[in-house]
Amino acid sequence: MTTADRIHALPTESAFVLLAREGSDSVELLTGEIVDVLDLADIPLGADGARREVFALVPYRQVRERGFEAQDDGAPLRCLLVDEHLHLPADEVRAALPAEPLPLHDGGFDLSDDEYAAIVERVIAEEIGRGEGANFVIRRDYTARIDAATPETERIAALTWFRALLEHERGAYWTFAVVTPGVVAVGASPEAHVVAQGGVVTMNPISGTFRHPAGGSTTAALGEFLSSAKETEELFMVVDEELKMMSAVCSDGGRITGPHLKQMSRLTHTEYMLRGSSRLDPRDILRETMFAPTVTGSPMQNACTVIRRHERKPRGYYSGVAALFTPNDAGGHDLDAPILIRTVYLADGRLSVPVGATLVRHSDPAGEVGETHGKAAGVLGAIGAVARDTAAESREDPDAPSPAGTPAEDPGIQALLASRNARLAEFWINPQDGGAQSTAAAPFAGRTAVVVDAEDRFTTMLAHQLRHLGLEVHIQPWAQSDDAEIDAADLLVAGPGPGDPRDGSSARIARMRELVARRRASGRPLLAVCLSHQILADSLGIELAPLASPHQGLQKSVPVFGQDASIGFYNTFTARVAPGTTAVGVAEVSADPGSGDVYALRGPGFASVQGHLESILSRDGMTTLQRLVGHALEGR
Repeated sequence: MTTADRIHALPTESAFVLLAREGSDSVELLTGEIVDVLDLADIPLGADGARREVFALVPYRQVRERGFEAQDDGAPLRCLLVDEHLHLPADEVRAALPAEPLPLHDGGFDLSDDEYAAIVERVIAEEIGRGEGANFVIRRDYTARIDAATPETERIAALTWFRALLEHERGAYWTFAVVTPGVVAVGASPEAHVVAQGGVVTMNPISGTFRHPAGGSTTAALGEFLSSAKETEELFMVVDEELKMMSAVCSDGGRITGPHLKQMSRLTHTEYMLRGSSRLDPRDILRETMFAPTVTGSPMQNACTVIRRHERKPRGYYSGVAALFTPNDAGGHDLDAPILIRTVYLADGRLSVPVGATLVRHSDPAGEVGETHGKAAGVLGAIGAVARDTAAESREDPDAPSPAGTPAEDPGIQALLASRNARLAEFWINPQDGGAQSTAAAPFAGRTAVVVDAEDRFTTMLAHQLRHLGLEVHIQPWAQSDDAEIDAADLLVAGPGPGDPRDGSSARIARMRELVARRRASGRPLLAVCLSHQILADSLGIELAPLASPHQGLQKSVPVFGQDASIGFYNTFTARVAPGTTAVGVAEVSADPGSGDVYALRGPGFASVQGHLESILSRDGMTTLQRLVGHALEGR
């Protein structure tokens, strides 16, 4: 049977996936039976001897498996149990697909520009401004309709748009068309959210959106984009958030490489690659990495709460993943799971293109409105629903001759990219061995620590660093924290979390206050971080106050007991003393000489720090952590 025959033979009622992966000259055709399951653990991969390949569409609502909030729209966790998996020549597939553009009607955003701008303003003021997190992604949907609403017309639409993406989109990690009863999705995702292959886990945080000017990208325009503080901080924050996930699933925590430019036909992004080792079941890896902070925010748990508060309808599959589980020679399954963005959904003749903007402390509402327009136009142009900028396509075509080179290859652009790593912690850039260092290099070998997570998974990165210092570490969520285990540990690390430390109505903050007070009363070693540092300061009678401008994703060089340290900060509130204060009661204070903002405390059996020593922004994180832990444990 020829390629054209196979494509034309796909019946209207059948379920199939067409998939073109980056760097491949073939299109994969997957067919089989559809099964909807409740949880990721229910994805039917089979047992040894009867393992099977499964393609799954994972909706955003599955984030509830991590205990996070989500509006429940009933979007199914849809599995295609693959009976046949063919690799077909891409040029033959393109030739066999329909090419006539499909007209769209009644197109527009479900939220007006003014409505979306107002939401942006509220999130900046009420969420970021009140310490609920560093960044949040709020989406809106471009919607339209096609001429008829039948399974056959929707199948034709999917095939037509898939062909358009093959012909006109560049740089996508996956280009795909998923056609199943009631769920049709066509997209070109730039981002490999999580890949697990041969025991190696890879994540690919992508951030920042540079929309190419009419006529194509230029070095000057790209340089201006890369020089943006918002774009740079946005990328660092999502790398931090994905390192939290990597530290939860990988024994070696994850190593970062990059940054690189991710170039597509109409858009350019910046990206890093994160790699680590893991022996977990791929379904567990997928669960622990739900979902990409580039389309949710950070800290992840509270980002889901913020999304629930400000988005007017459920997300469906937007920000979920498409996941392909493939049997491997080791008796398990490899996982390839791109994020579901830059995707068109079609149901009952209605098209929707969900797009979002990442909101940070200095976001401009008009700029974020413009970003959503750019993303929607990029998708609609790629599928042929709106006019394409043919000059931009020609210039960005990697096969087109360009004697001067592309803007991305310009030495100045490459220098801008490379300069970013000079700001980052070598701990996360250098190779790691997955456990404690040698006895000589692990000063706290044989000691135990309990890290209490106050709803910020920075604790996974912090625990990984503590293990490199020789400690045996266990993480406890605040709501399940066990007093007996905490009391038995050599060190209690009271962790960071979102929110106002003065909030008397929060059960979470009340529990962290209780833990800090009990530990101090016992005289046993305590390290308090960020939110818990503020709680410790309050217990010492030090004033707590909001910052004039939140320090979310901010890198600062600050004094820490006689040594300057470059540290990353994610705080909206601060402990504050009178300028020049060096002690409060039994506590030695390290504070900003001008503002009095307290960066660290230490006293009998305790130490604390406002910044995140585990962040990629903390170049002096490991040395400062060792100093503070050493003081708490040994008074030195």
